[in-house]
Amino acid sequence: QIQPVESGGRLVQAGESLRLSCAASGGRFKDSAAGWFRQVPGKVHELVAGISWDGEMTYYADSVKGRFTISRDNVKNSVYLQMNSLKVEDTAVYYCVVGASSWQGSWPYWGQGTQVTVSS
Repeated sequence: QIQPVESGGRLVQAGESLRLSCAASGGRFKDSAAGWFRQVPGKVHELVAGISWDGEMTYYADSVKGRFTISRDNVKNSVYLQMNSLKVEDTAVYYCVVGASSWQGSWPYWGQGTQVTVSS
């Protein structure tokens, strides 16, 4: 079992930057793909970014390309999401996920989520 724990979510102004962190305990995090989903009430959750186990491959949703950057540190069992030029529509609960075999596949391990609120 891998247990991700997110941190870093808060209220920010549009245009500002924010960095989310996820620390994963248990299991073999360093051998697993990781990513960040987000969910807005009433909408389907969206994979916004993913990173392969070695950091060589990344995925970004079109809505965040050029603004968000995912990275990982396998020594610290952590994955990060740097979010720049934040928009009001980025407001959501952000979840750290681990373990899928493909970006759109099933992600077996989810954190509890961290709220990001972007005000205009």
